[in-house]
Amino acid sequence: MASIDIGDLCSGVVTGITRSHGATVTLDGFPTKALGSLGPLDLAWGDARLDALEVGRRITAGVTAVDPDEGVVRLSMAAAAHPELWAFLKGLERDEILSGTIAAVESFGVFVALDDGPAHPVFPGVGFITYPELAWQRFEAAEEVVRIGQRVSCAFLQFDTWNGEARLSLRATQPDPFRAFAADNEVGRALPGKVTRLLPFGAFVRVAEGIEGLFPLEELARTSVEKPEDVLRVGADVLVVVTGLDRERRRLLLSLRHALPGTAGPGRRQPRV
Repeated sequence: MASIDIGDLCSGVVTGITRSHGATVTLDGFPTKALGSLGPLDLAWGDARLDALEVGRRITAGVTAVDPDEGVVRLSMAAAAHPELWAFLKGLERDEILSGTIAAVESFGVFVALDDGPAHPVFPGVGFITYPELAWQRFEAAEEVVRIGQRVSCAFLQFDTWNGEARLSLRATQPDPFRAFAADNEVGRALPGKVTRLLPFGAFVRVAEGIEGLFPLEELARTSVEKPEDVLRVGADVLVVVTGLDRERRRLLLSLRHALPGTAGPGRRQPRV
């Protein structure tokens, strides 16, 4: 198994086909066991029927996953059908900057037509950005961040062997506002903010450009509160105290009750002017 890596092209013979598990393949150089596995979505794009295969048929496919514990190599015939695309994607390096044009905005992410490399045979672009990788700040719709036809430069994250695409990050090419915020603030600091969202378990407050923190329901008031709407409204200006600052997970926890007059907060400090 050590000699087979993700992204490799392997040849072999189909040795079995079942409706529940797909096709098994005995790979060249590994005659003792049918290591290869092909599911309905692993066939060549445009041909998603397992009955298009037959036992004894010789195939060439790309490796999309290797499970040494189970002794299984997941294969994709689409990789063999588009070797130029696979070679391009396999040659990319983590954090490499790729440029292109926004080709499509979908509910599940954004496609980017890259300047370099081949076009994708199925999707609008070889590059793909998931919503969390579009921007550091919160947004409601992708169109708030990008638009079709816009030129972008993104960092390469990984080769998605399932879809034959380059997973990209637009936000990785921009300064992280949370890092700057965390360097200038600490637990106990009192900050002015504006309420942006009310949820059953608490509320979110914007305390700086691109920075929102959460204060749980129990941190809204000195007395018990059943729902945030009993105490707050969206758009309200509030004074909050930082109670948690997780730099690794980029999480900011706040308290409203610790900022109330006469309340001693955890190491509380007044806002800087």
